[in-house]
Amino acid sequence: MVKRRFMALLKHINPFSKTNEDTGFSATISSYGDRFINKDGSFNLRKEGNPIWDRYSLFHIMLNLPVWAFVLVIVGAFILVNLIYTSIYLIIGAAELQGINSHSAWGIFKEVYYFSTETFTTVGYGRVNPVGDGANFLASIEAMSGFLSFAVITGLIYGRFARPKAHLAFSNHALITPFKGSNAMMFRFACYKHGHTLTDVTVQVNAAMRVHEDGKQTYRYYELPLERNKIQSLPMNWTVVHVIDEQSPLLGLTAEDIQVADLELYVLIKGFDDIYSNVVQQRTSYTFQEVKFNHKFVPMYRETARGTVLEMQKIHDTVEVEAAMMAVSAVS
Repeated sequence: MVKRRFMALLKHINPFSKTNEDTGFSATISSYGDRFINKDGSFNLRKEGNPIWDRYSLFHIMLNLPVWAFVLVIVGAFILVNLIYTSIYLIIGAAELQGINSHSAWGIFKEVYYFSTETFTTVGYGRVNPVGDGANFLASIEAMSGFLSFAVITGLIYGRFARPKAHLAFSNHALITPFKGSNAMMFRFACYKHGHTLTDVTVQVNAAMRVHEDGKQTYRYYELPLERNKIQSLPMNWTVVHVIDEQSPLLGLTAEDIQVADLELYVLIKGFDDIYSNVVQQRTSYTFQEVKFNHKFVPMYRETARGTVLEMQKIHDTVEVEAAMMAVSAVS
């Protein structure tokens, strides 16, 4: 039954639609699971077969951590490194440190730990200081590792602030809705940062569909023609529209058809950001579960005496339309 559905679906796909063989994705079904592109724009891909230290970039991970996680890692690493140095000082012997006033084990541990933090940060208050060769040598190594680590942290913080980002928010769903006497697939996005107005913005949308061809299941990729694929500036939101006409691979497909086809829309946005003085881009995707029929977007801006207000909280809001209007045109 499923096989017949795939075969029937291949016949229903508009033969006049334009395929795209340059997406970089495989046509083999077994090569993928779930979606091609995650909602955050990252590729749904895991690499295996080589050592973990070759697969992952610590610099890249630190640049992409959420702010709270980045701060937690830095603070945690600072505490951990100083605990390690404190343990080594205690192994060498607290007698090689001068100025310790405590006599209990816990008190000595605290004073040595605070001495370690002062040495690591090169603060050096001076009450506790090394007097033995072992403690002096370790303190010199710790001081060197301290200023080197701060150089690394400074580079990470600068990289996080200076790294160009598109700062785009996308609607949670793509819609198939009436449009100018026909039907259209649409989604919308907007830049959520003040001052980050993109110029020379382009958008490209591809559709991936699973079909049964030559006795096996395979993926086909289609470039979706857009009503408008470029705008000069993006101060507000942009609703991207693909008209379901004689050139559309979605022509004649129902909600059940796109589910059988495991439809996924791959979106790529590029534009120039004046703040970064650089080209930025952002990806996202919509699977068939994220496509709504019988809905349209509500306006997400209002006019005031002081100018236009873009209401970002409404970017996902839709309203239902008459189902009778949503009959998708069949292939003639």
